[in-house]
Amino acid sequence: MEGSGRGPRERMVFSAAQLIRRDGVTATGMRDVAAHAAAPRGSLQHYFPGGKEQLVNEAVAWAGRYAAGRVDRFLAGMSHPTPGGLFAAMVRQWTDEYEKHGFDTGCPVAAATVDCTASTESTRAAAADAFACWNRPLARALGTMGVPAGRTEALATLMIGALEGAILIARAERDVRALTCVARELGPLLDGCATEEPSGPGEPSGP
Repeated sequence: MEGSGRGPRERMVFSAAQLIRRDGVTATGMRDVAAHAAAPRGSLQHYFPGGKEQLVNEAVAWAGRYAAGRVDRFLAGMSHPTPGGLFAAMVRQWTDEYEKHGFDTGCPVAAATVDCTASTESTRAAAADAFACWNRPLARALGTMGVPAGRTEALATLMIGALEGAILIARAERDVRALTCVARELGPLLDGCATEEPSGPGEPSGP
């Protein structure tokens, strides 16, 4: 997740997402965010008059958009896209990160969900919206690969849920075993759901 080329406000949202994915919401302070973003401390109040809650919610929304955007990037790298191949690419993003950089970070949306949904309604809503933002392009992509329209949203939810759970287990075990397991076991199941002729990008699947 790159943060270069952004203005101070965007850098602070990006930095908040990075700190939340490493430390969680509770342990991430506004001063930490300003320091990570190399932004003047006074700019926090200027850009985020709603305080930490606003900043966290915007970081969660950013993470949802980032995950959604990755779907198209994964597809662009596949000569013959398949549901299982797309899921393998989603998993590989995390196995590559953990093998190169260790297991100290996870998904910022998941971290915010665990930390705040019981106490902060706006953050719960932001997390739900972020998952929905990720689910939509994933379901759309499955439709172009021949998955019937009535199954695309459910299978997208299955893919996201399996990935998020495997990320959590990988961090606990400090091993990519769970990630490679879900990619291997779910791949054939997902491919078996593509029962219609694939359509081109942006075209509906089925009749």
